[in-house]
Amino acid sequence: MTIDRRKILLAAPALLAACSGRKVLSYDGPQVTSIMAFKSQRRLYLMHGNKALKAYPFQLGFAPVGHKQFEGDGKTPEGAYIIDRRNPNSAYHLSVGISYPNDHDRAFAEAHGKSPGGEIFIHGTPRAFESKQDWTAGCIAVMNNEVEEIYSMVGDYTPVFVKA
Repeated sequence: MTIDRRKILLAAPALLAACSGRKVLSYDGPQVTSIMAFKSQRRLYLMHGNKALKAYPFQLGFAPVGHKQFEGDGKTPEGAYIIDRRNPNSAYHLSVGISYPNDHDRAFAEAHGKSPGGEIFIHGTPRAFESKQDWTAGCIAVMNNEVEEIYSMVGDYTPVFVKA
């Protein structure tokens, strides 16, 4: 009997979420082939090819203009990344990780003697922040019911494009 390691790795987040008591939705629609986030519009799109499957409004880091350069700058990164991890036990309901910093981000910060930071996610919103604008430390925050959809629809290694 052959065990397909990729299937185990892809199933692990759902199993962990089931153990955590969080409800993880199932999704049986077209594959999400990329995520497009437009900071100036505060809109995130789950894409299948060039067709938007879903769109969500979002909140950004507390300093929303410009590309994240250093840890603690409050900016949300801009550029090309991938979904590289999941957190079914997130303090922000559920979350999917964005692969910031990339090599360019690290090199830029290092050249300035600083850390690029990290731990950038698409995540839910605690009740206390539901009416606040741009409150994260650099993440993309959607409502909790929306992050449940995103978590179920988006696979690991999905490309993420964050634009100004």
